[in-house]
Amino acid sequence: MLSSALAQSDLEILTASDPEDGLDLVHSRRPQIVLTDLIMPKMSGMEVLDRIMEFDPATEVILMTAHYSTESAVEAIKKGAADYLNKPVSIAALREKIGVVVEIARKRQHASRLEDELTASAAFEGMVGNSPTMWDMFSRIRRVAPHYRAVLVTGETGTGKDLVAQALHRLSPAGQGRYVVLNCSAVVETLFESELFGHVRGSFTGASTDKAGLFEHAHGGTLFLDEIGDMPLATQAKLLRVLQNQEIQRVGSLTARKVDVRVVAATNHNLRAAIADKRFREDLYYRLSMVEIQVPSLEERKEDLPLLERHLIAKFASQYGKEIRGLTRRAQIRLALHSWPGNVRELENVIGHACMMTLGDTIDIPDLPPYLLTGGQIGSNPGEIAIAAEAESVTGTLEEQERALILRAMQAADGNQSQAARTLRIGRDALRYKLKKHNL
Repeated sequence: MLSSALAQSDLEILTASDPEDGLDLVHSRRPQIVLTDLIMPKMSGMEVLDRIMEFDPATEVILMTAHYSTESAVEAIKKGAADYLNKPVSIAALREKIGVVVEIARKRQHASRLEDELTASAAFEGMVGNSPTMWDMFSRIRRVAPHYRAVLVTGETGTGKDLVAQALHRLSPAGQGRYVVLNCSAVVETLFESELFGHVRGSFTGASTDKAGLFEHAHGGTLFLDEIGDMPLATQAKLLRVLQNQEIQRVGSLTARKVDVRVVAATNHNLRAAIADKRFREDLYYRLSMVEIQVPSLEERKEDLPLLERHLIAKFASQYGKEIRGLTRRAQIRLALHSWPGNVRELENVIGHACMMTLGDTIDIPDLPPYLLTGGQIGSNPGEIAIAAEAESVTGTLEEQERALILRAMQAADGNQSQAARTLRIGRDALRYKLKKHNL
């Protein structure tokens, strides 16, 4: 009767006369609206509501009962129910209520499409952002790129300073030339000058042949000096001369060589404090910071978090060959509450981990790294958390990881396939297929 009364050409209606079968449908088909009776065999409507809210809090659940009470109605609403109807249900009233919920669902779909368009329009040279601080940085990069000879890029670890350097290179007149990278914190102090400027044969022990340095290698292009604050003072003095004269001198050579190189230097240190401590040359700092680009931390642009999540999910879903729609609402809340000390790099690691671990088409809290699950889980059950915490130790191929997760879910459920399927957020048929596939 309800199916006939609510039928619409663009609305798919699924029915089940058993609560377990109904939950399997919810897990496998992910309906946006669920109508359920309150008094049923095997499982009550309240328990069904709890299970659905654990699985996807965005689902609109409407309870129906002939045993109406104010207390149970309030309890249902508190647990996340969209409505609580008294039997016999008025078909006209039900159509009206469902019509409102359907319209809200359509608006969400429209908003999701707009967010996809926004993600595409908010991309700039491999970076994603729609916050005022990011648009200001994008504008600064565009204005600086055609003219700079040296630029200082500052920001916390993991903010994407290397992406800024690449954007500056690509948009500069040297964009067709080489892009050469040196991590200053990874070079032994005694080899710094040889690495940057090259050396001639016999200039020091082990110099058996002439060698060009990175400045010569980057001639006509860009040299990116990452973590410039870790460069030795003696090398800083020679770097300053190169920036001033655009010529280098190989170690052990008396001849200067002209080079045409743009330099992008990056640091997460406070260079003014390093100058005060006599660890960084003041004249080099002023030479580099004639043009300075500050990369904002993720904490300073939290409004970009949903955009970044969508961008990274699309990236890793493609990389792993999976179809992943996005995050559940409670997973979004968990990520929004995190302070992100590792910035975008940390977010990238978290999303990459979640995309690898999820067995469904939506990332949920149990798919997140274990360290994000501490401090009060949002709507998660202990079995899911335990499996997610163990997932960190799973190694090997995606097939091996999937097999290990299914095995653990079955063990945690004492062999109950329905319970294991709900924990893994897949249907029973999908679980049975995977059990057979992995010979479990």
